[in-house]
Amino acid sequence: MTRDARWIITLAALLVALATALGAFGAHGLRNVLAPERLEVFETGVRYQFYHALGLLGIGLSVVARERRGVRIAARLIVAGIVCFAGSIFALTFGAPAAFGIVTPFGGLLLMAGWVLFALTAWSARGG
Repeated sequence: MTRDARWIITLAALLVALATALGAFGAHGLRNVLAPERLEVFETGVRYQFYHALGLLGIGLSVVARERRGVRIAARLIVAGIVCFAGSIFALTFGAPAAFGIVTPFGGLLLMAGWVLFALTAWSARGG
């Protein structure tokens, strides 16, 4: 992997992990602090960070495509995180018991762990 690709992919993965953390912070830490319209603006920032970080990831991957074990594990963590995080939110939306909400933060941790592992794997790749 080239040095440029390593930087692009590593930064993109860290930005996605940060957006996940900021989204959780907004949903839990800022809900009772900010006025609803301010919270909406914050959420817009988080959403756009996700969009652009994922776009940056696409740019980095277009520079180089190489299969690595860490990438496969990171992908599995991210899929599990999506299922746990989004799945639990959807289940709660449609009437699952409130106790089911314990799954949501676990899913968020899986998402962040997957993105950080992806960043570390990209950073550790050697080449050009």
